[in-house]
Amino acid sequence: MNFHLPSDSDLFQGISMEDSESMLGCLSPVLKKFEKEEYVFYAGSTIRTAGLILKGAVHIIKEDLWGNKRIMETAGPGQLFGEAYACMQTEALLISVVTAEKSEILFLDINRILTTCPTACAFHTRLIRNLLSVMAEKNLTLTRKLDHITQKSTREKVMAYLSFQASSQHTHTFTIPFNRQQLADYLSVERSALSAELSKMQADGLILYHKNEFTILL
Repeated sequence: MNFHLPSDSDLFQGISMEDSESMLGCLSPVLKKFEKEEYVFYAGSTIRTAGLILKGAVHIIKEDLWGNKRIMETAGPGQLFGEAYACMQTEALLISVVTAEKSEILFLDINRILTTCPTACAFHTRLIRNLLSVMAEKNLTLTRKLDHITQKSTREKVMAYLSFQASSQHTHTFTIPFNRQQLADYLSVERSALSAELSKMQADGLILYHKNEFTILL
């Protein structure tokens, strides 16, 4: 192979590099290189392969009929995308995938992953388990996001998100993985409304914050 798998890829967790390379020979993946802002998958199309990012990053975007684009998610090296649609095969994509920078993506046929080879090797079975774990984790992430964005007000959305971060990081002072615009996009609110609400929450003695570091005051 003229490429290397990311060592931290959840899809190949628990599988040695030697076994991964052997298994890829059975899966017959296809490597493609993309320039920045090049479409990988188009909304409305159907797919049979999932993409594993070797280098670069992609945006999962939602577009309306007027050409407005909203970034739903960003994926980087070692991460998988499109696997749910690839499993469905006849379900049209509701999103598009666009490269955020120059990228190298390995396309994996889902049917080949789900169908074990004649020898039923242990590492192929582990690969299937890993794929299920990746899909389950994404489902949990979506469930958490729905809990955050379905709150009635901007303040309630912020409080739900910050409460989750404090709980998951086991501390009242923590750093979030978003800048202000990214947090606004995640919570589906305007950036100006988010900034105004954060200022009010700090004035009300609920939180302290500096950039992406927050402290919940009790």
